[in-house]
Amino acid sequence: MVKNVLEYLEASEAGFPDKNAYMDKNGKITFGDLGDRARRLGSFLARKSVKGKPVAVFMEKSVDMILGFMGTVYAGGFYCPIDVTMPEERIRTIFSVLKPAVVLTRESDREKVAKLFSVGDSNTDTDVIIYEEAIQYQVNVSVLNSIRKRSVDSDPLYVLFTSGSTGVPKGVVVPHRVMINNMEWLEKEYHFTSEEVLGNQVPFYFDVSDHDIYSVLKFGCSMVIVPPEYFAFPVKLVQFLNEYKVTAIFWVPFALCMAANLDAFKAEVPKYLKYIFFAGEVMPVKQLNYWRKHLPDSLYANMYGPTETYVCTYYNLDREFRDDESLPIGFPVRYADILVLDEKGELVEPTEDGSESRQGELCARGCTLALGYMNSPEKTAERFVQNPLQKGWPEIIYRTGDIVRYNSRGELEYLSRKDFQIKHLGYRIELGEIETAAGAVQGVETCACVYDMGRKMIVLVYSGEEISKRDMLRALESKIPKYMLPNRVLHLEELPHNANGKIDRKKLEGMVV
Repeated sequence: MVKNVLEYLEASEAGFPDKNAYMDKNGKITFGDLGDRARRLGSFLARKSVKGKPVAVFMEKSVDMILGFMGTVYAGGFYCPIDVTMPEERIRTIFSVLKPAVVLTRESDREKVAKLFSVGDSNTDTDVIIYEEAIQYQVNVSVLNSIRKRSVDSDPLYVLFTSGSTGVPKGVVVPHRVMINNMEWLEKEYHFTSEEVLGNQVPFYFDVSDHDIYSVLKFGCSMVIVPPEYFAFPVKLVQFLNEYKVTAIFWVPFALCMAANLDAFKAEVPKYLKYIFFAGEVMPVKQLNYWRKHLPDSLYANMYGPTETYVCTYYNLDREFRDDESLPIGFPVRYADILVLDEKGELVEPTEDGSESRQGELCARGCTLALGYMNSPEKTAERFVQNPLQKGWPEIIYRTGDIVRYNSRGELEYLSRKDFQIKHLGYRIELGEIETAAGAVQGVETCACVYDMGRKMIVLVYSGEEISKRDMLRALESKIPKYMLPNRVLHLEELPHNANGKIDRKKLEGMVV
């Protein structure tokens, strides 16, 4: 029974010592070197007594950053990825919440760390460790064995910071068992092998990246970091994927949509791709159909789950979808269970007659749950709550805030966020439904809806070809009821996106309301 993700690393190290594990623009590392350097780093960090404590890994996205993660885990700590390209104010805010025992960074970023983390300040106990020095340390086998012996699968593995509704980022603490269960499920569901090559797109501070990082350790396969600038140059992107013979990608919809909108496969297609996974926000079907047209034999999977649950539902596309349809989020993964609860806290279930079910909030339970929010018991208590259907013993579920229903096939359908649901002209409206309809309109590349509370107006914002309001409303009239039609239609050259590739709705609202 696996209780620590390092067991995956050590098994692949033994089986494929000379094989490349991770690759980036600066080079590559074999499984043998990965294990050795991670243990060296772990032995050094163990001197700082980081067991059970957070370690901020402050680096650019790279192979070295992954080594920082593994070294932290060897030392019994849990890591928090902090990319050097993050805005300085956000880094300071994260640091104030995280209160790391150690900041691990490269020599080239020492001064930046000193500035950002106020090293030497009497109010901080944080040590700064220079990666290049720590990686040379002698492996202390007895110390590492002692740490591992006392580890359990509920120990924290990492903490990732998501946007908070109050403006203060929330640090989601994820244990080993979440990643272990996900890897075991991936093996059973998709039959990954050591021959896979994953093309990594998302930042390491976004949980989608964990699919890539830990698949390498679990299956003994390889991962290459795709240079972000290639997504603006479709010919280079496809050439890169083919050069490295990439067989699997787990990208956010924004990246897939960019490729489709730029007609990336006009000259050449990624000829080795077998698995195309996506998650993070709603995937527009119009752009997905572009991928399916050019790569019809690939497996497409819509993954769903906030950082607090990792992947908790999935849907392997098994049929065709029109451009104006929404993809299901499907069914619970093997290691999780889903409860759909209505406003009274009562269970919503698929209907017996095959009609659509009532709406409710998606809640998750089981080994998919994070431990809570770092240094925030109040926020944790708000979202990680007692299962209202279980009176006999303590059972924690996570309330996602996402509104779903079961369709006629018994599949879960994502409708909207609770905070995207508005009351307009006496009707309860899901803004996500308007977005799905608008996204299917010819010429629209990306779109989003916001609600102007002051003027009681639905505002549709889109990028792509400029379309008159009259023509846009005509196109939407056949897809949604009249009371859902936007009151304002605005065209932008590009919608604002955050670093994770999601539409930055707060920024958008500030621009148009």
